[in-house]
Amino acid sequence: MKVLVTGANGYLGQGIVRKLLDDGVEVVATDFKVSHIDDRAGKIEADLFAVEDPYAFFGKPDAVIHLAWKDGFKHNSDAHLEELPKHCRFLKSLVAGGIKLVSVMGTMHEVGFFEGPISEDTPCNPENLYGIAKNALREFCLSLCRQNKVTLQWLRGFYIVGNTMYGDSIFSKITKAAMEGEKTFPFTSGKNQYDFLDYGDFCAQVAAAVEQKEVDGIINICSGQPESLSSRVERFIASNSYDIKLQYGSFPDRPYDSKAVWGDDSKIRMILEEQKRRK
Repeated sequence: MKVLVTGANGYLGQGIVRKLLDDGVEVVATDFKVSHIDDRAGKIEADLFAVEDPYAFFGKPDAVIHLAWKDGFKHNSDAHLEELPKHCRFLKSLVAGGIKLVSVMGTMHEVGFFEGPISEDTPCNPENLYGIAKNALREFCLSLCRQNKVTLQWLRGFYIVGNTMYGDSIFSKITKAAMEGEKTFPFTSGKNQYDFLDYGDFCAQVAAAVEQKEVDGIINICSGQPESLSSRVERFIASNSYDIKLQYGSFPDRPYDSKAVWGDDSKIRMILEEQKRRK
């Protein structure tokens, strides 16, 4: 199996490429820069949207994991809607070339304000430009893959926990502050409950989903359990022995964030259990 991974030099891409390689998958990894990509991968520096025939250019892969996305943590960046047609054209070109599996990283922000477990049947009413653009790409991919009889996996990501200082998540920001010697960190109320998944587990779930053929459609990449933001961040600070305290109430909670939301993990559990059985 040859898998093309776009956005491979990014935070998620690096770990997903590494896990695929560990599992014996042939990986073609591409991004604007490839400096942080595992050397076992075939690395190609490229502007995805400038490639005329991406299927041929990237060596006729069997599958694509499309991670590339600009301003993912800037939820109301104009780039989300401006670049949406480019993502559509890129994936349409791969399908026209003959790719058999399209896996795209989605987000729980497609759903919008919701309380409770998110399943593949949960209605989507996104409330920021990031969620709106991702949801539009999901609907485009559903139509594209259905018409061309190509398998689609929409990998709906939730909240990722990792201790790298290079990133824009709350955990990256706390790590950066701690490394710079800050003793306090401005915070929200921390009462909202989300679905958190450690970075390594997130990458492992994505790889497991792509390496099998039985389960497709919307697949939640998640833990399946809600936990308050304050609890998870406090545990993160303690487990990394950071000498930093949260300043609760410094920032208001975002109005479009759900009070309690988590992923229905039935599909990914099925995939992981089957993977374990086969090993």
